[in-house]
Amino acid sequence: MPVFLKPFLQEINHPLCLEKKVRFSLWREDLNHPLISGNKYWKLKYNLEKAKELGKSSLLTFGGAHSNHIYAFAAAGKEFGFETIGVIRGDECRELSPTLRFATDCGMRIYQVSREQYRNKTDASFLAELSEKFGGTFIIPEGGSNELAVKGCYEMIQNLNVSPDFLCSPVGTGGTLAGIIRGKEGQSKILGFSALKGGSFLRNDIEDLLGGEVFTNWEIIDQFHFGGYAKFTPELVSFINEFKKQFSIPLEPIYTGKMIWGILDMLRKDFFPENSEIIAIHTGGLQGLKGFEEKGVTFS
Repeated sequence: MPVFLKPFLQEINHPLCLEKKVRFSLWREDLNHPLISGNKYWKLKYNLEKAKELGKSSLLTFGGAHSNHIYAFAAAGKEFGFETIGVIRGDECRELSPTLRFATDCGMRIYQVSREQYRNKTDASFLAELSEKFGGTFIIPEGGSNELAVKGCYEMIQNLNVSPDFLCSPVGTGGTLAGIIRGKEGQSKILGFSALKGGSFLRNDIEDLLGGEVFTNWEIIDQFHFGGYAKFTPELVSFINEFKKQFSIPLEPIYTGKMIWGILDMLRKDFFPENSEIIAIHTGGLQGLKGFEEKGVTFS
């Protein structure tokens, strides 16, 4: 999978950074590919290679109606010649969202299941049933988070040839953060900003993805979820719009917007010592803005 545009560090000269005497930059992974962008590029890279190695012609995964993973997964299937199946929570696709419209345009087959069925997405018997139904398809978990995704995100962070005092990333299913933790090999303090309410449970998932490797230089920050996954407030929307106006960097309200808000709030409260270097990873996900805009939420 060739990188469309090599990511780069963009310094954020926010007034708080000057006041608190820290250096804050964004690693622009959102620019690495026009459709398979951000961390999704890296989470899918080795999954696609493995599917090809096994001679699979189709891929199956799980997600919601506005999922960045579903969007990137469908685009990757089209670009690399795989048929794709998306197992979507049933009450979320009565009317196709912009994400699902894009996915179907890429050739994805939408397989609607109830919320109750969807909860079985990691159950071996349910996965075996899906594999049989769809002819031995290659199954990739929700969010793409598995050992192959960790391998890809390890490679992603290897491209960042610096070790700041603090390295920050949004967290959803944990695969990206696990790859970052493994890739930094104990260097930097790694902060994972949970997009989910009660995100401290993610620690167990991340430890599982690390496969027994023990690192002590990371923690989950779970107080900036704004009410839970896909929840947001007018203040967060205003913040995202103002941030883009100030720095010409688009954010979204599920992952990156919450993380940047959290970093600046922690900076305001003196969490970061003077002379610290902070780098945050922009994990993409901007396609999801279309769904919010259809609901009347305006992003500049």
